[in-house]
Formats: sequence, C-alpha cells, structure tokens
Amino acid sequence: MSEGGVTAVGSDEPVVGSSEVRKLEERVRELERLLGRKTMEVEILREALSKASAKKPILRPLSLPKGSSR
Repeated sequence: MSEGGVTAVGSDEPVVGSSEVRKLEERVRELERLLGRKTMEVEILREALSKASAKKPILRPLSLPKGSSR
C-alpha cells in the first residue's frame, strides 16, 4: 500500500479518494441516463414531425384576379 502511495505521489497527478471516484462515477451514470432520455425524446419528436409534415396538405396561394384586393 505504501508503494502505491509513493507511485501516485511521484506521478505528479492529484490523488483522489475512492469515495470521490464513486461519487463522480455515479454522476456520470446519471448524466448518461439523462442523455439517453433526451436522445429518445428527440427521435420521437423527429418522427412525429415527419409524420405530421407528410399528412399536412401543401397550401398554394390563390392567385387573385388583377385589380382586386383582399
């Protein structure tokens, strides 16, 4: 154990406790779950948008006779 500590300190990298590592890993998992939900929402909305635009009739402007106004 003491050899591992010397190696960690000798590498000029910060030493982080295992509780901090677990906390950060849990945060990463939480963010990955949220990202998955948002990705699914985007895909659902894209599909709904494509279906809605496929059903929506294309409205063409009516040409008014010359000299008339709305």
